[in-house]
Amino acid sequence: MAISRRTIGLAALGAPFLLPGNAMAQTIPLKRLVVPFLAGGALDLVGRLLADALGPATGGRVVVENIGGAGAMLGIANVANSPADGTTAGVATASTLITNKYLFSRMLYNPDKDLTAISRIATGTILCVVNAKKAEERGWKTFRDMIAWGKANPGKINFGSSGLGQTSHLMLGLLNARCGAGMVHVPYRGGAPAIADLMSGNIDLMFDTMAALLPNVAAGTFKALAVASAERQAFLPDVPAMKEFADLKLADIDMQTWFAIVVPAATPEAIVADYHKAIIAAVATPRYGERMTPAGLMAVTDPSPAALKETIRSENPFWEELVRVSGTKLD
Repeated sequence: MAISRRTIGLAALGAPFLLPGNAMAQTIPLKRLVVPFLAGGALDLVGRLLADALGPATGGRVVVENIGGAGAMLGIANVANSPADGTTAGVATASTLITNKYLFSRMLYNPDKDLTAISRIATGTILCVVNAKKAEERGWKTFRDMIAWGKANPGKINFGSSGLGQTSHLMLGLLNARCGAGMVHVPYRGGAPAIADLMSGNIDLMFDTMAALLPNVAAGTFKALAVASAERQAFLPDVPAMKEFADLKLADIDMQTWFAIVVPAATPEAIVADYHKAIIAAVATPRYGERMTPAGLMAVTDPSPAALKETIRSENPFWEELVRVSGTKLD
């Protein structure tokens, strides 16, 4: 089975609902927004931007709390076990809502029963970068150069990820399985510490969201080798996409990432409805959208929690197959 959303019917997933500019703010009782990674990564950035944009709906009283660990399960489990009164919400991903149940033999929460997903707040693709100094030393001018070097030097490329079971980890499993890249996984509790080690040269390579990596690409610290989407991205038009790597058995890959707001499953429907209205208004603000674009992300929402639930249901086969092909399984 090809690892591409197109193969499972992209239309069935529901295109992101672009936001109306005249959406009205809605008061919500949110006091605590949990980000399931350490501070400094892409998820943290999006969470803090949303908390700021939700100011009119919350009176500016939202505290962003970073709870990393266990493949982001600790933070999302904290949300699932919080009082269902609307005071606590979390920023979730496809990994925390879908992929983890195929990766882990034991879950700290049931994503289908313990949480209500309200709306996505951003979407984007992930980027492959290497430490620029090491790339020069090893002659990695292209993605193919890096893969060829890894095959010739098994176990000598350290691949950093933002956590066990995250999209970046799955890409490692996929590259090793499809390309025989011989890379070694080095998991972190979020993107920020992995990026710090990539900057220092303690690791060689990572896949992460453009939001987290573009500043270092612009600074010349990182060298961008590929994007994990099927097509090239406008932000980096000279960086090749997966469709161009048929010789490496990667042409069917079209990996996107998204962030969504979740609350405990027992949260009353009226509060969920108010949350949805407030999120639409927040993400529609010019400041929020303007700060997404330079980070390689797009500000989006879903027309209803039910629509997002259907998207999640439709995406399950994609992520399940990706886990299977990557050969990744965790206790």
